[in-house]
Amino acid sequence: MNNSRVLPRKKRFTLRQQDARTAWLLIIPSLLVILGVTLQPIISTFILSFFDAPTGINQTRTFIGLENYINLLKDATFWQTVGRTLYFTIVSVGLELIIGLGIAQLIQSKPPLWQFLRFSLIIPWAVPTVVNAAMWRWIYNPDFGALNGLLSSLGLIQSYQTWLARPFLAMNLVILADIWHTMPFVALILQAAMSTIPDDLDEAAAVDGASAVQRFFRIRLPLLRPAILVALVIRTVEAFRVFDVVYIITQGGPAFGTMTISYLTYLNSFSYGKQGTGAALSFMISLITVVLAIIYIRFLYRPEEEQ
Repeated sequence: MNNSRVLPRKKRFTLRQQDARTAWLLIIPSLLVILGVTLQPIISTFILSFFDAPTGINQTRTFIGLENYINLLKDATFWQTVGRTLYFTIVSVGLELIIGLGIAQLIQSKPPLWQFLRFSLIIPWAVPTVVNAAMWRWIYNPDFGALNGLLSSLGLIQSYQTWLARPFLAMNLVILADIWHTMPFVALILQAAMSTIPDDLDEAAAVDGASAVQRFFRIRLPLLRPAILVALVIRTVEAFRVFDVVYIITQGGPAFGTMTISYLTYLNSFSYGKQGTGAALSFMISLITVVLAIIYIRFLYRPEEEQ
């Protein structure tokens, strides 16, 4: 009797092992390709960050240890660039979250033409980032830009303005371009998560006398925490290493007012001929984004809510 009970268990365990072995055989080739494509450049760049590596075919690389990192930490320009990048990230991601929540709630309430609204969100997100940046550069053009034309026709400005001539204004206009392009991503994630919340919870709270605002902040928002965490982590990583929209619209100007850390990395690597410094900057970017992701997870992740 005991043997008849044990044998099926052994058979099931063996089949489980065979399934696992088959899965690994199928996964290993793709894992090797992924690791080869990603790890090799990462390791090479990390090693390069410990060298003085000027650009050029016949240039020799000199091992300098942590000097590239130490010089960056002592450089005021680096910290100013980090501050501007953090400002870009906080404002851009924060407004995307607020606007995305509002649009997600609007779609969830299913007003007239709500399906068209949800479909139209895909259009800005589907536009390539380079195309989006070029479009906004034309909008901000001081001579024939749509922004000047619109404000002038409304009587809000008397003459055409050079919008990108002032550093702080230029930074916020770049943020506007980034929000228009990526906010639909946040809105769609939150709306998808919001559609999974049972209507019974909202109806029960309404019966108990809770207002719409109270139901949103006390029921829906806590249940949306996992989706908010995903959106925040993805968008923070993308926003902190923003490059293309800055490169196309302002090229870091005016007066380095829109210089982000990724653009500074580009300048050091390809314009200033300091590949070692550029490699060190790239790892500083990775370190800061990991720290930001850990902060988000620390304050938003609640394992007990998934049980």
